Amino acid sequence: MGNPINSEQVKLYMKERKAGKSQETAAAKAGICELSGRRIEKGDLQLGCKRTRDWRTRTDPFGDVWKEEIEPLLSKNCQLSPMTLFEKLQKDHPGEYQDSKLRTFQRRVSEWKALWGPEKEVMFRQEQVAGRMGLSDFTKLKEVTITIQGRSFTHLLYHFRLAFSGWCSVSVIHGGESYTALAEGMQDALWRLGGVPREHRSDSLSAAYRNLTKDAAEDVTLRYEELCRHYGMEPTRNNRGEGHENGAIESPHGHLKKRIHQALLLRDSCDFASESAYKDFLADIVRDINAHKKDKVEEERLHLQPLPLQRTVDYTEQVARVSTSSTIQVKRVLYAVPSRLIGESLRVHIYDNRLDIYLGAAHTVTLARVFASDCNHRARQVDYRHVIASLERKPQAFRYSQLRNDLLPNDVYKAMWNWIDVEMEPHKACKTMVGILALADRADCEQQLGDYLQEMMARQIVPSLLDLQHKFDIKGRSIPDIAVQQPLAASYNDLLQRANPQEVH
Repeated sequence: MGNPINSEQVKLYMKERKAGKSQETAAAKAGICELSGRRIEKGDLQLGCKRTRDWRTRTDPFGDVWKEEIEPLLSKNCQLSPMTLFEKLQKDHPGEYQDSKLRTFQRRVSEWKALWGPEKEVMFRQEQVAGRMGLSDFTKLKEVTITIQGRSFTHLLYHFRLAFSGWCSVSVIHGGESYTALAEGMQDALWRLGGVPREHRSDSLSAAYRNLTKDAAEDVTLRYEELCRHYGMEPTRNNRGEGHENGAIESPHGHLKKRIHQALLLRDSCDFASESAYKDFLADIVRDINAHKKDKVEEERLHLQPLPLQRTVDYTEQVARVSTSSTIQVKRVLYAVPSRLIGESLRVHIYDNRLDIYLGAAHTVTLARVFASDCNHRARQVDYRHVIASLERKPQAFRYSQLRNDLLPNDVYKAMWNWIDVEMEPHKACKTMVGILALADRADCEQQLGDYLQEMMARQIVPSLLDLQHKFDIKGRSIPDIAVQQPLAASYNDLLQRANPQEVH
């Protein structure tokens, strides 16, 4: 076959024909044969199209083995990969199938699966209706590590999104996936949105059920359904392992994390002064996302259900009895509480980032929540302020206390204890360390006192508890002497005479 006829040749041929030239002459001028000229005039010629080749230009390299060896294997198990089959061919026929033939083999297997393989799953794109569906899911930043004042901040992000408008809300989650995190994050989102969709979809929350008994898992399910019922939403879940069923939020996860990553690059730092500063950073990103969807969000708000009169429970509850060590156990974590509560049974409201503790109906204390690293480990959250009054009365109990290292608030105080324990005799070291903790509590100067102690360690100066108290204990300082001049007795007569002249004699 020759070269295909192009449009310029057709134009030249037709120009010559319109000028009265014969087909033979016009074809010669255009550089085509007379037969092609007649086809042009009949409209049978398709420009630039080559005839589809339906024959082989070389011998099929797999002709000898395809029917007898490969097709039976594919028919029996279509999940076999081309690489697995090709390596089997190489083992069964040493030296016959070089690696250079792998790409040809892969195309051949792909073609066979398309013609004779099993039916593939079809994704049915869903029409999104305003006000119909809100979705929840948890995600993790993987490309970056967020730090708070230089320390790695382990967390998840709870992501709520409206399927129609794309309005979203993001919350920082300290622990793992749980009903508490879902309930708190979802309610924050709904009240920020100002309305409620008719349906709420989440994934199967398999991570939340991982360490639960069957009864506990059923309780979480019932509480999730009750939460949705309070807001008038139909609770739905996608099937476990079928992430595409939650596609209206799975894909936006990637867009959200990309925005966060780009914003961190612009900021030129992944370190934040506080958790609050990090939350403000995320809030700015979410605000920008929602601002770009303003028109659709306003349209969807018209179709949302009204909010209920108040929020519902977004915590789990546990009853804990305070031990003689002034501690309670909550979800494999030991917490210290004020010693006045020893022997009492407390109701603990467990949120994602805190514990609200009640004695009867009275709120007694709020504690920052911590999490055990895994199922086989326990953790502690001890605040020396809760027990320092008792410890100050018996400072020698500090040395062998099981909570000794937990009582020291940070690395500076731990370093100070290790230092004075070497520099001082044991009895004095315990008394000094406990006195330092009592001073930090009494004068509310933990940070300033820690900075001063660090400076003293750097200068190799052993601290004197008395000197530290004089420097920091404002409440314990003596009252200064004030000189008061005593008035003369005669001046009282003058005062009385002015008040009532008739009674003065």
